[in-house]
Amino acid sequence: MDRREIAALLAYVDRLAPERAPRDQAAALERVDQWATLLAHVPATAQHPGGPERSWDASQVAARYIATTPYPIKPADIGAPWETYRAEVIGRHHDPAPPVDPDNEAAYRAALRNTRQAVAVGALPPAPQRAIEGRPSPIRAQRDAEAARRLAALGDYVPKTVKQALEDYRPHRAARERLAAAGQPDPLDVPCPYEHCRADTGKPCRDHRGNHRTRPHPSRVDDATTRHAQETAA
Repeated sequence: MDRREIAALLAYVDRLAPERAPRDQAAALERVDQWATLLAHVPATAQHPGGPERSWDASQVAARYIATTPYPIKPADIGAPWETYRAEVIGRHHDPAPPVDPDNEAAYRAALRNTRQAVAVGALPPAPQRAIEGRPSPIRAQRDAEAARRLAALGDYVPKTVKQALEDYRPHRAARERLAAAGQPDPLDVPCPYEHCRADTGKPCRDHRGNHRTRPHPSRVDDATTRHAQETAA
């Protein structure tokens, strides 16, 4: 706010609380000077991106303070709520790259500050978060392709929503799909080498009683990890 806006704000404050108004012209001018110095960064009004009912109005902040607090109003009683408001609005903003030379650090930082201030006072809308653009990673593309191949090999004969609902009833398949999607080795891609099991590829391991195990034998996990590492390196 400039001196004119500060003077108007203080005149409004004095109408609401005349008993606290300065007693003479010199004191009133000194108060205007003090407030103008301390609140130069605070606007009189600012439009909130969430709608007019949430917008900033310094006079309304002052009125609310006077209505709820028995103490004389100070610049900090306007400045502190503004910082809270500003932080909330800036929290909606994701800095785009400013149109200046990034090697010019001073200009780059100044452009960011100016844009944030414009967003805070409602002169610019908050910039939405955007995905980082760049060249696709060949390693990531290879992993995605491998995950798609493994998922396709497992088959997909039911809709995705039904498949998710059935996960508790077919834990081995659900576990294999999660491993494939994450690009991690799947023990069921190899036969079990444990002599008391010898489960075929794609079949879960069995215990000494012939019952399905919830986890594959460690030797099978080791074999799958080795195979996965070799395929990845290739």
